Amino acid sequence: MKPFFNVQTVEQVRAYAQAVQRLASEEVDLGRALGRSLAALLKAPHDLPGFDRATMDGYAVRGRDTFGASETEPGYLRLIGEVLMGQTPPFQVGPGQCARIGTGGMLPDGADAVVMVEHTRNLDDGSVEIAKSVAPGTHVLGAADDAAAGQVLLPEGHCLRPQDLGLLAGLGLSRVAVVRRPRVGIISTGDEVVPVESQPGPGQVRDMNTHTLSAQILQAGGAPRAMGLVKDDEAALSEMVARSLKENDLTLLSGGSSVGMRDFTAQVFMSFPGAEMLVHGVAVAPGKPFIWVQSGEAHLIGLPGQVASCMVAFNILVEPIMESMLGRQALAFTRFARLQARLMRNLPSAQGREDYIRVRVGSNGDGVWQAEPVFGKSGLIRTLTQGHGLVRIPLEKEGLDQDSQVEVLLFPRS
Repeated sequence: MKPFFNVQTVEQVRAYAQAVQRLASEEVDLGRALGRSLAALLKAPHDLPGFDRATMDGYAVRGRDTFGASETEPGYLRLIGEVLMGQTPPFQVGPGQCARIGTGGMLPDGADAVVMVEHTRNLDDGSVEIAKSVAPGTHVLGAADDAAAGQVLLPEGHCLRPQDLGLLAGLGLSRVAVVRRPRVGIISTGDEVVPVESQPGPGQVRDMNTHTLSAQILQAGGAPRAMGLVKDDEAALSEMVARSLKENDLTLLSGGSSVGMRDFTAQVFMSFPGAEMLVHGVAVAPGKPFIWVQSGEAHLIGLPGQVASCMVAFNILVEPIMESMLGRQALAFTRFARLQARLMRNLPSAQGREDYIRVRVGSNGDGVWQAEPVFGKSGLIRTLTQGHGLVRIPLEKEGLDQDSQVEVLLFPRS
């Protein structure tokens, strides 16, 4: 077992995370695929859209027949028909001819461009005046422009977005193979912690960590399972952890990882068959009292009990583990947008420790973003509710100077 104060760096913890095995795959329909990770790379089974189609209302033409046409010297084409939506045109556009077509209509054989209706004028039932020349391909979506048969469209591990689901639907793929969501058990510990619906007595607090962690797990692509509250009792904790190990891929225990309780928690974690201590302390603030034990294919994580520290430690240290389980690159803050801002005051830090400082972001009115630190003790959740993101102070630095440019990791909105 690694001693608590023989702390490891964040990068060392992420190296362990990269070695975590991806979970098995399952098939889901498109309605349940948003935010899921592709279990295999996606290749196009056929061309998309599969035919040349108009992207504007107007007239299907041969581009060469419009060369030189302008408002002052228009060209003239013979109208031979109209393209009906959802049907193959029963005619071919020849030299000096055109056909009326709507957006999305299939281009007739012989035509290779569309003149927008705004640049035309009907002279009579059989003649159209063209006031602008078009090159071949103008206002046309080619048969394989969105996807060509056999083309790799999305990589393995890709997190599916709304536009990706549209692509799958366009290709006729109503079901898709995705990585199973990590099942994550949540255990809150402490004699002082009571359920949310309870009225706390003297020295007691309501359980915030179960609810904040559940939301974070959902955001990170996992399936949270609240296992319950456990008093500071070794037998009760051991029983709860044993149940969570059987039911979940990952178990998060908040509280019991600080100096006063770390040996007790570590002792319970290490009592399971094949348990291996990977991490017992990290050079990071918040999150130093972080414990990671692997038992078979399941993982046990000890997180700080203070709610703000627990949440930030989840982002820094737990999300990379979940990313690997989902078949993605094991990186922290993958869901966080990044913003460059000017730091509004000095930020001191201890060299040899990676710090994450909560900040508010605002504009000075000239388009320059400013980052104002939100200071507060680790037990205050308001430092997160009032903040917009985090600023990282690297391991090798002793702080950041006022007016320096910093990267703000913006908290996800959903």
